[in-house]
Amino acid sequence: MELSALTAISAIDGRYRKQVQQLDEYFSEYGLMKYRVLIEIEYLLMLEKKKFLKLSAQAHKHLKNLLENFGPEEAQQIKQIEKTTNHDVKAVEYFLKNELDKCGAANAKEWVHFGLTSQDVNNTAIPLSWKHAIEYEYLPALLNLNTELKLLAKEWATIPLLAHTHGQPASPTQLGKELMVFVERIQNQIEQFICIPFTGKFGGATGNFNAHHIAFPKTDWIKFGNEFLSNIGLNRQQFTTQIEHFDNLAAHFDCMRRINTILIDFCRDVWTYISMEYFKQKTKKGEVGSSAMPHKVNPIDFENAEGNLGMANAMFEHLSSKLPISRLQRDLTDSTVLRNIGVPFAHTIIAFRSIEKGLGKLIVNDSAIHNDLENNWAVVAEAIQTVLRREKYPNPYEALKELTRGKDKIDKKAIHKFIDTLKVNTTLKKELKQITPHNYIGVHPKY
Repeated sequence: MELSALTAISAIDGRYRKQVQQLDEYFSEYGLMKYRVLIEIEYLLMLEKKKFLKLSAQAHKHLKNLLENFGPEEAQQIKQIEKTTNHDVKAVEYFLKNELDKCGAANAKEWVHFGLTSQDVNNTAIPLSWKHAIEYEYLPALLNLNTELKLLAKEWATIPLLAHTHGQPASPTQLGKELMVFVERIQNQIEQFICIPFTGKFGGATGNFNAHHIAFPKTDWIKFGNEFLSNIGLNRQQFTTQIEHFDNLAAHFDCMRRINTILIDFCRDVWTYISMEYFKQKTKKGEVGSSAMPHKVNPIDFENAEGNLGMANAMFEHLSSKLPISRLQRDLTDSTVLRNIGVPFAHTIIAFRSIEKGLGKLIVNDSAIHNDLENNWAVVAEAIQTVLRREKYPNPYEALKELTRGKDKIDKKAIHKFIDTLKVNTTLKKELKQITPHNYIGVHPKY
């Protein structure tokens, strides 16, 4: 069968293709070819800038057009060449030499890929495509999601909510503040993430510019390499083997995994609030919640997100632990692994969109939240015993423990009856009776 969304083995290229199809610009075979061509052309132009060769205006225009208009047709030409070379980077080199022939620049052909090993191209092309994917896809999507959470937090800022620790009713909180917990956690990770540099390797076969130096010993190739990578937006690693260290790439994976873990935590909390009926979900005409139970509106978006985040994290963990390890100056295990960095990236983007979709369906069920608070007056025991401690009342914790712990029902009437038995003045009793599960919500910073 021909490959299509229906016949694809990967769900990313099948069921979820429409959600992440733009990622093929960075992570597909076509995308890798496009970035390899970019690196080779930028390198050739850098050699010209440093007076190693001269390109005509026609050649410049042709190469510029090639960069701007590189598409599947050009990628297919490279693939056809690879059938003969059986080497993907060499196929790019021959493709560019053919392009130079087309624009009358045959004299420049042997400067294509001059002194380079394939990993000088791969270990700049892949970090650059990764950088662009992060800047154009990942960070905007994550920042938008976090902004949406903050907007909901503000919208729900004044809604008191029964908290639960160990699954048991606990001191009340506010719905908006609970969302701000996740906003802050994500923001902290974003700030760490953006401090991680995007690095590449560029230094010849084993990192020492051997071929470059033997050909032109008077040229400062270290300065050349640093400037070249800086020009394309990367930091050059100064001491490398045949490949880059991948330590900073691993740091990206680890930070993304932490963010995904925070979002898994969020999805499970929202899922639980839905099961507790604190949230209802908007329905869409024609949608089915269950094939057997017509009444159900399942929290599928948060479940879908949790599953995709888990898939992403499993791969990020392997990538971050494997890529920094390579035998001596290099083995080939990094090559096949690097081809898969788009997979956890795509699962992560799919999860972001599922969460956003789920958030758009949420409706606060005020009555359920109110009733749960009203049915748990025992949570004000902490407040009462703390005020009594302030007043130096003897053994207040023990008195409240005796009243509340393990009892089936502690309501407003029982709490007020207990307050009336206290040997304190009327003013203090009035203060204590003003405490309710609805107003015992503490304080937090403004947001």
